[in-house]
Amino acid sequence: MKVGIIGAGAVGATAAYAMVMRGVAREIVLSDLNQQRAQAEADDVLHAVPFAHPVRVSTGDYSDLAGSRVVIITAGVAQEPGETRLELLSRNAAIFNQIVPQVLENARDAIILVATNPVDVMTHLTADIADKYGVHRSRVIGSGTTLDTARFRALLGGHLGVDPPHVHGYVLGEHGDSEVFPWSLVTVGGVPLDEFCRQWDICTDDEVRADIERRVRSAAFNIIEGKGNTSFGIGSALTRIVEVILKDQRALLTVCTPVRDVAGVKDVTLSLPHLVGGKGILDTILLPLSLNKTEETALRASAEVVREAYENVKAL
Repeated sequence: MKVGIIGAGAVGATAAYAMVMRGVAREIVLSDLNQQRAQAEADDVLHAVPFAHPVRVSTGDYSDLAGSRVVIITAGVAQEPGETRLELLSRNAAIFNQIVPQVLENARDAIILVATNPVDVMTHLTADIADKYGVHRSRVIGSGTTLDTARFRALLGGHLGVDPPHVHGYVLGEHGDSEVFPWSLVTVGGVPLDEFCRQWDICTDDEVRADIERRVRSAAFNIIEGKGNTSFGIGSALTRIVEVILKDQRALLTVCTPVRDVAGVKDVTLSLPHLVGGKGILDTILLPLSLNKTEETALRASAEVVREAYENVKAL
């Protein structure tokens, strides 16, 4: 099965490499305005194929996306020193207004997976463009807090001394500073977190929880400060989402997609546990019904942050 990637920078190239390592796709097409960079990355990934899985890796333009089951969009610009978030949004919105129509015209049946930041707003913008082409919003997905959730489980698992896949908890809301950590829903091996900690005499008081939240929120900043970009975590997250789609695994992932109502905020895109499968978003777990009052208030505030950002961009 074919996957297209728009943007051959660190994230796009790493996603391609991760897909080859996991054998997720049968064909990968990398596309970038910098054709030399795209060709170099495609060649480098192709040379890993003999050590992994038989995947065709090539470069191409929009017409070469035809037949893709999924098209990942990682293209966009990074925030410049002194640039406001709204200015960054407006520049990336202009880029998406050029990219998304061409993707839809050449790969009409594809599911679009957005990774460009700020991912919640960019995904909502993509869904609005898709509407004009008669493409249902369920086929527009953003990476959302998939990576934040993985970071959360990894850090909490490390603190508890438990393998992260057995730690079940989510990061919800905006992929950004207002993201929400619903501790009341966390379980370990099916046991509520507080009960698990009592059994094993492990401290997860407010100080411990605040430290884990801080480390999740600051992870990208610290990584970028140290190496210039984040790539392995998000590349792996994108690969997992693509795998779920191509194999129709019907997995619960904290991706972002337009939702009619979140804690009273209408028509907003942010991360909740969504059921994802071969047709894209299949359903949404409306967690506000299960959250405590503090968590529900925080989720509403996060939804308002995203909605306001989108309204500001739309008004430009």
